[in-house]
Amino acid sequence: MTRLTVNGTPVEVTTDPQAPLLDALRGELGLAGTRFGCGEGMCGACFVLLDGRVAAACDTPLSAAAGGAVVTVEGLAPGDEAHPVQRAILAEQAGQCGYCLSGMMVSAAALLADEPRPSEEAVVAALDRNLCRCGVHRRIVRAVLRAAE
Repeated sequence: MTRLTVNGTPVEVTTDPQAPLLDALRGELGLAGTRFGCGEGMCGACFVLLDGRVAAACDTPLSAAAGGAVVTVEGLAPGDEAHPVQRAILAEQAGQCGYCLSGMMVSAAALLADEPRPSEEAVVAALDRNLCRCGVHRRIVRAVLRAAE
């Protein structure tokens, strides 16, 4: 049994502690927003916040999150509200296939928490580890800048 807090709620999961955090989030807790991409922490599809820092849930063992606080894309904003980044992504029509968006939004939210008024260069740097095969990076950067306004 591993105890952690996910999206503000204390939980106990029975997933093998050496399994990826992603397995507990998707398989046991049913949080499908965090996606499996490359399995090596290189594409960003699985990014979550672990104790306030961006982490790849596909290659972070569940044991590394024990006692910690995990925030997935579903938990970026309280209740039924949308996070400013989520609203801006919709307003800018920045998604295409959407596979990368959960990780992009997590990375962008982490940036805005640390730097509320980032430059375009800071946004590009913050999203550098997030891969998008559809080519909507420019629209996502615009959306993050819009969310910062």
